[in-house]
Amino acid sequence: MSLPLMFEKPLGMIDTLPALYERTGEVRRDIECEVKSWGYRPIQTPSLEYYDTVGEASAILDQQLFKLMDREGQTLVLRPDMTAPIARVVSSSMQDEPLPIRLSYCSSLFRAQQREGGRRSEFEQFGVELVGDSTINGDAEVIALLQSSLRASGLSNFRLAVGHIGFMNALFAEIVADEAIANELKRYLYEKNYVGYRQYVERLDLTTSDKTRLNRVHQLRGSIEVLNRAKEIAHTREAHEAIAEIEALWKVLETIGVSEYMQVDLNLVMHIDYYTGVVFEGYGGSLGFPLASGGRYDELLGKFGRPASATGFGIRLDRLIEAVNHLEGERKANPVLVLFCKEQQQEAMREAHRRRKQGEAVVLQNIAGIPDVDAYIKRYSEVVSFLDTGSRREKEDE
Repeated sequence: MSLPLMFEKPLGMIDTLPALYERTGEVRRDIECEVKSWGYRPIQTPSLEYYDTVGEASAILDQQLFKLMDREGQTLVLRPDMTAPIARVVSSSMQDEPLPIRLSYCSSLFRAQQREGGRRSEFEQFGVELVGDSTINGDAEVIALLQSSLRASGLSNFRLAVGHIGFMNALFAEIVADEAIANELKRYLYEKNYVGYRQYVERLDLTTSDKTRLNRVHQLRGSIEVLNRAKEIAHTREAHEAIAEIEALWKVLETIGVSEYMQVDLNLVMHIDYYTGVVFEGYGGSLGFPLASGGRYDELLGKFGRPASATGFGIRLDRLIEAVNHLEGERKANPVLVLFCKEQQQEAMREAHRRRKQGEAVVLQNIAGIPDVDAYIKRYSEVVSFLDTGSRREKEDE
């Protein structure tokens, strides 16, 4: 195995340069402020968790976990998601706190790449968890909060798609007896590989009628009216109960004025298998992939000894920033440069102090430490000079 090059980074890891870091911080603070106004409290959990607890409960594919061993021989994982760690905390340190509990977080997550060349293995996610509310109003609240958070970030061109994991599970169980085949169909839908899905359906040993029903799944995207078509495709009680939940959810979303951003998508299949009910994804700008996702998971808390219903969402901040495309704001955010020579250092320091007290960002720089003055000063919105006569000329002569 060859050694990595001097400037090479591990697969899927990136450097975040100052402009992007600052923009991400601004968007993060805007969302934090919005979420706090809804009564959600921030929480943080360790980057490292035990594989046998949070690692397995996260339901992330084992191949995507970053594992290491501690001194006692226990297998640890870099947290692949935040929902399972929060379930652990709610069931332990917060076990005496009455439900419902509203929590928010902003943390780095780690998932090793498989076939996703070019995707991040570490990314920052902002999310919320509403634990202990089993009503349809709980689902509506987190969807409305996701919409409100995206708007707070500056994103105006977005849409939210809502589905139900129970519908797809019920439909596949009704038509396909083999669970492995059902899982393969779900994989195609999760990857949004609809051509591969249809080709796979055609190879199955099913009646023409059942193949047609499976292929009609692609028609179940759009307005609330698609639920009528869904009732014709799936015939079981479980499938119709899932449809009824979406209908009830839609009425609540209309009442609170969020349905204008919504569409139904019963093709939604999540990459994490602990979801049990309503699921949703958020799309923005011209991105070809979701920037946010979430849904109901009513069985996860029970694995940690405190059974409770729950729902929540997560926003990929890197994808949100790409959708918002606000990097053009960097110039306005640039600090003021106070440039000085040794003889006028005190005057320059007083000016920098005065401006900082007024809320301005100020860089205080001795001209003797700048190799290329003309190139350096271009990055600043304003330059205030404290230079004695000839000082810049002397610097240039050096």
